[in-house]
Amino acid sequence: MSYTRIERDEVPLPCITLVGMASAGKSTLGSLLAARLGWGQLDTDRYLESYYAQPLQGIMDAYGLEQFLRIEEQLVSELNLTRTVISTGGSVIYGPKAMEQLKKLGSVVMLDIDEATFIERVGSGENRGLAIGPGKTMAELYNERQPLYRAAADILVSTDKNTPEECVDIILNQIDFI
Repeated sequence: MSYTRIERDEVPLPCITLVGMASAGKSTLGSLLAARLGWGQLDTDRYLESYYAQPLQGIMDAYGLEQFLRIEEQLVSELNLTRTVISTGGSVIYGPKAMEQLKKLGSVVMLDIDEATFIERVGSGENRGLAIGPGKTMAELYNERQPLYRAAADILVSTDKNTPEECVDIILNQIDFI
């Protein structure tokens, strides 16, 4: 059996990475954006689950918060992709090596939601594999992460003020390499 070699892009197109709080729409918009572009889509939470053959909560329970964050940072920092929309787990922002690699791969888009919407959508966060320290409230987690996301972002999109389709349009209107 012979295969026809498919040529790669002469100039590889960069990726688009989506960051933000849990329930900001990273997975939903990642799929929509990838479909619109005809690109691949990688959800890093699903990648971790596949790698460890268990749900995020199982990984968190087995390894604890600190080791979970190291695992996430290591796996994400090893990504070497083009033409891919990357939907990250909300805690990826704590991994400097992971964020450095994502920035090298292309634009980082912060999907922003307000604190009340985050708390309403996530609730207690139980059994979600949410990377939150013991005794920390959802409001504290939100306020801790927001400045980190904003500092990393090339583009900011309010997903609680726009429909998913509008968010995709906003992102595509601000990306300059397509």
